[in-house]
Amino acid sequence: MGIFVDDFENLRQNGITKTAFKRFSDPNVVPLWFGEGDIPTPQIIREAAQQALDNGATFYTHTLGSRELRIAIQQYIENQLGTPTDLERICVPGSSMLAVNIAVHMTLSKNDHAIVISPHWPNVDRAMSVVGADITYVRQDFTDCKWQLSLEKVFDAVTDTTRVIYLNSPSNPTGWTMSAEDQNALLTFCREKQIVILADEVYNRVTFELDAAPSFLEITEPEDPVIVVNGFSKAYAMTGWRLGWLVAPKGYQEQLAVVSECFNTSAPSFIQQAGVAALTKGEPIIKDLRERYKAGRTLVMDAFQPHSRIQIAEPEGAFYVFPKIDGINSSEHFTNTVLEKLNIGLAPGYTFGPKNEQHFRLCFAQSHDKLKVALQKIVDFIHEY
Repeated sequence: MGIFVDDFENLRQNGITKTAFKRFSDPNVVPLWFGEGDIPTPQIIREAAQQALDNGATFYTHTLGSRELRIAIQQYIENQLGTPTDLERICVPGSSMLAVNIAVHMTLSKNDHAIVISPHWPNVDRAMSVVGADITYVRQDFTDCKWQLSLEKVFDAVTDTTRVIYLNSPSNPTGWTMSAEDQNALLTFCREKQIVILADEVYNRVTFELDAAPSFLEITEPEDPVIVVNGFSKAYAMTGWRLGWLVAPKGYQEQLAVVSECFNTSAPSFIQQAGVAALTKGEPIIKDLRERYKAGRTLVMDAFQPHSRIQIAEPEGAFYVFPKIDGINSSEHFTNTVLEKLNIGLAPGYTFGPKNEQHFRLCFAQSHDKLKVALQKIVDFIHEY
């Protein structure tokens, strides 16, 4: 028994950072473990931040976010989805993960039940564990080299204490994308049960066949039990800026402001100005990055699909693959060995939820020359492993 609460004492580092921090700053490592590429944030966004700094944008903003940025988000949602959204529903607390944390505190307390659609980003269930929630994982099915979600399994997992269902679409790490039909079915169920859908849509614009993945904002009413999280990191190459937003049900403006102030007060004002530039001038950036990621996906599929021991699904969105390797039983040992022998950083499958020990995650957002060399080394290594 330690001096802190058990839910805190029992936390353990996720497998991504546990692996990566061993050689985090090593220039000899090809870093395919984190969800980012190797090109800097585009100039038009950097210049907006610099101009804001030069103009003295170093003070507090409203705890919900600057009015200018929230209006830009409001207009972006309407332009992109054709959905009007009340300004009072939009909160810009800082990073998208911070938005997830706020959503967790809005929906869960000790012994409440949460359902997490898995494989999933590991920080999400850790945020739920900190508040003492009980978690059930509903795993996407991996059959015939395709990731799919059975809504019946989700519905069957619901209990009398279920308060929230978390899903990330497009998915980190599988690339699975929820269809509009399934979104409607889940929304209908959750309306009836008064269960909150926590929809993590940070990869909403990182799609390969559509301009955007289906969004719950397209089908919800303002009072529906749905919280949508989005952000700038993935679509605009802004991972280090830590800027994201959430859209909550109508009527909670005061509470959102209070809880946001408890966590972070607000995102830095000059970074919020960079967000405005991204939303108002960034469509060409999204399209350029999409083509880059799509080419990276092709390189990965061409390298891995012919291999008899590798089962891999072509991702519909995001910029990861989550292949299964026949014959391995410890994803941590596999990725540690790849790091030691090949100087390539991968994320071990176990950290993305139960039943993933034969999987690893690879981010294909890196430059293509670097990616090609790494992929060939991984394929050769698997032949011998």
